Amino acid sequence: MSITVRVPAKVNVQLAVGAPRPDGYHDLANVFLAVGLYDTVTATPADGLRLTVTGPDAAQVPLDGSNLAARAALALAERAGRTADVHLHIAKDIPVAGGMAGGSADAAAALVACDALWGLATPREVLLSICADLGSDVPFSLVGEAALGTGRGEKLEPLPVGGTFHWVFAAADGGLSTPAVYREFDRLCEGREVPAPTASPALLAALREGDPHALAATVDNDLQAAALSLDPALAATLAAGTEAGALAALVSGSGPTTAFLAENAPAAARIAEALTASGTCRSARVAASPAPGATVVGQDPEPDRDTVAARADQG
Repeated sequence: MSITVRVPAKVNVQLAVGAPRPDGYHDLANVFLAVGLYDTVTATPADGLRLTVTGPDAAQVPLDGSNLAARAALALAERAGRTADVHLHIAKDIPVAGGMAGGSADAAAALVACDALWGLATPREVLLSICADLGSDVPFSLVGEAALGTGRGEKLEPLPVGGTFHWVFAAADGGLSTPAVYREFDRLCEGREVPAPTASPALLAALREGDPHALAATVDNDLQAAALSLDPALAATLAAGTEAGALAALVSGSGPTTAFLAENAPAAARIAEALTASGTCRSARVAASPAPGATVVGQDPEPDRDTVAARADQG
């Protein structure tokens, strides 16, 4: 049996960051929007845990126990009291180390795939709890669409979205470490009071109304200055997208991917073409939002041996 799960990337249309907490994390008001760039994770029975990866920048993805998808499979197996005998194949299309939660997406997809492969039917709230233990962005990758993340981003409140938003995402050469960006944020904020993070009512209204112009006026990322400090070349990419007609330009999450909000799909295509020609980025991709979270898209109907044996014992 094999199970294939598709999972989206995310963009943070608002990322408000508070001061460091005693545990080292930061409180956030993180408005997530899932976008139609996807990884897929296929889970197949194996004699132990094995990872393979294909796609752009696959060589940058770790294949050991530090991989979030592997950690997700191990966590679910431990809860179920079984071994993580599974081959996880990750087909990457979300930029690696790009601030679009690609690793978190793979973890959420691995959880859903292994849960289906092993016939566990784990309750949704339990899967979300495992997600939160794995990382701050993993719960949103599971649910998708749009949500406000508070705490360190793991506490989710679904948000209504009244239309489709069109984006262009420009991939940069190299990556940025999320912990390094937060450290730079803390350095830049030294000596001044950092306000408690809150979601913008105007931004939430723009999402609810499906108004790209109103959303463009309210998008904000408190980590952008830190990302630009560590990778100043991103400023040229932001400028090129703005010059090409983007309604808004911002660093996606901790970067270095940059995100550009377009008025409609034809405008997004023109912005992507201009960014590609500008020489300020490695590639430019169009995508629409919102998008569903981790979803089973392929399934071999033959159940695994453990499931067959369990059903036989019950019958």
